[in-house]
This record gives sequence, structure tokens and C-alpha cells, in this order.
Amino acid sequence: MSHIVHRSLRSVPPVAVGASGIEIIDREGRRYIDASGGAAVSCLGHAHPDVIAAMHGQLDRIPYAHTSFFTTDAAEELADVLVSKSPPGLEHVYLVSGGSEAIEAALKLARQYFVEIGEPERSVFIARRQSYHGNTLGALAVGGNEWRRREFEPLLMHVERVSPCFEYRERRANESQSAYTDRLIAELETAIDRVGPKRVIGFCAETVVGATAGAVPPTPGYFKRIRDVLDRHGALLIADEVMCGMGRTGTTYAIEQEAVIPDLVTIAKGLGGGYQPIGAVLAHKRIITPIREGSGFFQHGHTYIGHPMAAAAALAVQKVIERDHLLDAVRARGAYLEGRLQDAFGQHAHIGDLRGRGLFRGVELVADRATKAPFDPAHRLHARVKAAAMREGLCVYPMGGPRETPFQRRRSNESRHRAGDARHRSGRLRARVRSPDPGAHGCAEARQGFGRDHARRA
Repeated sequence: MSHIVHRSLRSVPPVAVGASGIEIIDREGRRYIDASGGAAVSCLGHAHPDVIAAMHGQLDRIPYAHTSFFTTDAAEELADVLVSKSPPGLEHVYLVSGGSEAIEAALKLARQYFVEIGEPERSVFIARRQSYHGNTLGALAVGGNEWRRREFEPLLMHVERVSPCFEYRERRANESQSAYTDRLIAELETAIDRVGPKRVIGFCAETVVGATAGAVPPTPGYFKRIRDVLDRHGALLIADEVMCGMGRTGTTYAIEQEAVIPDLVTIAKGLGGGYQPIGAVLAHKRIITPIREGSGFFQHGHTYIGHPMAAAAALAVQKVIERDHLLDAVRARGAYLEGRLQDAFGQHAHIGDLRGRGLFRGVELVADRATKAPFDPAHRLHARVKAAAMREGLCVYPMGGPRETPFQRRRSNESRHRAGDARHRSGRLRARVRSPDPGAHGCAEARQGFGRDHARRA
């Protein structure tokens, strides 16, 4: 009997006892090809000798030091490497222990920035439907995965919701790509006006959408247009690259391909390749400077932020990526994978869309290719695909679920607007009382690792 609260409370997964390169070995001696790198994590595969050596070395030097007392060489060097590869102006790094923590830190940093510059009335984030930003309460609030949110809705802060940039599902039959992008930008403008431009903190979005919709890239120029709108209203752009960042799309940061500089970028997963729990927020100097010159500290923190073992592992992963020219490999192998997917499934009756960038790819399964009708969620096709693949010794990462109808979407939005207005009025009332002086479908994703030949070399 297992005493662990596993993801499924009705079964216990196989016990992993070893791993090397692209394979994981269970207690029974079965080998599994880790095709998805777990949840898009193991970008170098398992037991990479350089990373293992770096971790041993750090363990011998200093395994832990609390950041209220010390910094470490590993953390400082990792920050230097991340900044050296980032878009201009992203000069500051806050190290955490994973993607959800990174999003939480980014949300708080964005809010504190406006407090520090004298705009405390800004209290609302805007984010997209069919998005995922993490499972902690703040991250869950900005996320648009309704299945994950539903039970915890009463605990979540109000977030204004807009449509995803999901061309396959959302662009109308008689609509050009540019007209579709125009419509999305107009929707964001409307949302900002509805909330009130002086109340908006910023817009949070995955550069290339991950698990909830399945490797969905933006339309050309989408993020440039988003950036222009936000700049006009003094709001921030938070790029969530927890899943799509750190080389998976062919550049270190996926946002590089959009020629846009965000105010905040969140990363994790491929940052440390699964060797240690780690994530980070990269912040633009225009965010950090007024905080440094104001209160002088970021009002946030966790016990394990800047952990030297995690930093040493992540630093080693990033050094291997650079030394072995793995970004070049991602672009080349990504083009090859795209071609093979098109050859195999391009005309398949139950494949609606093949999409993604680099080695971050999604395959959307549909009941009817012509109408794009999804499979009935009751069939749990994604779970059946995963189980069948596991029986054959293959780890894949499919997702599935019901899709909102336009009517359900309108009802949901109206409900959120009412809740948000009520919370805003309630907040103002509490402030006056306290002080007399006056806030879907199914998708199987191919998240392939891009440097897992080390086991064969070793």
C-alpha cells in the first residue's frame, strides 16, 4: 500500500527505479521512452554526466544557504547566463522552485511595481481563456483552464478574460488571418476599457500555449500588437514561458521570435531539465529600478528560492545546451519532426491540426476533420491514448476536455464581470469603512527533448 497522495487516488503508477538518456526503467525492468520529457521538462534526457557532475560538485561545496543571509556563485552565474541570452532590458532574475511559483512572483512583482510608482489603484490582470499558468491560487486565477479552476473559483481573485489566439479553433471561416488578429486586439482594447485603463496591471499570456490547448503559436504580429496596446495604457506584458521557453521552440526564449520585449518572463521546466526543482522570473530594469529606489526590497520570498543545488543543476543544463549547439538541433529536428507528422497525419480523418514550433508540437484529435467536431469528452480519448502508449513503453502527454459553446462563454464572461464588479465595490466599501480618508477538444502533444544522445556517447 502506498501512503502517497498520487495524482490518481484509484491507482498507483509504476515505480521508476532508473533512467538514462531517453529511457525510464520501472521496478519490473520495463523500459519506457520518455517522449514528452515528463511534462515538457527533461530536455537533456536523464542522467546527463555533465549535470550529475555539477550537482556533485555543488553538494561538496555548499548544498544550501538561505537567501536572507547569503547568495551563492551558482545562483549568480545562472542569473548572468539567463540575462546574457534574454531580450534587451531583462536584466534581473528571481530564482524560485517551479513554474507556479514563478507566476506567483511575477504577479506580485507587477502589483508592487505599480504601488511603488504611485498607481495603487491598478489591481486587475487580463488573461486568456484556454490557458494554463499554474496550480497555486494566483496562478490558477490568471489561468483559463476551467476544469482546473471550477472547484476553487470562490477562492480566486477576479481576472478579466479575453479570447485565446487559437487560429485553428477561433478564426472564422470567412475571416483572414490579419482580420482575426485585428479582432483579438480589439477584444483586448474592449476589456481594458471595461475594467478601466487605470485599473489594469497587465496582460499575462503563454508565448506558445502549452498543456491546455496544445502547442498553439500566436498569429504573426499578435504580440507586437498586444505590446502596443499595453504601452498605450501603461500596463505590463507578462510572458509565461514555463513550458515553451528555454529552447524548446528553437530560441532560448520563445518571445524572441515575436520581436517583443516583455516586462516580465517566467521560466521553469527546461531551465533545470528536471534535475532539480527550479523556476525563475526575468524582470525588466524598468520594473526593478523604481522598487530599488523606493522601498528597496521585493515583498516576497520562499525558503528555497535561489537554492544553490538547483541553480548548479540549471546552470549545467544551460551550458550543455550552448556547448552542444542544441538550439540549432531544435530548429533542424523540429523541421524534420514537422515534416514527418505531416507525412503521417496530414490527411488523417481524425487529425484536425498539426501545430507548434521547434520541438514543441501538438496533434489535435477530432471526431470529424471537416467540421472540426471534437470527440465526446465522455470517451476520455486522451486518457486512453496515454494508457495505450504506456502499455507499449511510450510516455506521451495528451490532454482533453469539453469545449465551451459561444453561449456558455458569454454566460461565463457575464458571471465573471458581475463577480469582479461586486468584488471591486466591496473592496471600496471596506476601504471606506476602515478609514475616513479615501481596488475542450483533445490534443496529444509532442514535447520532445532536444539533447538526449548523451547516454549513447557515454
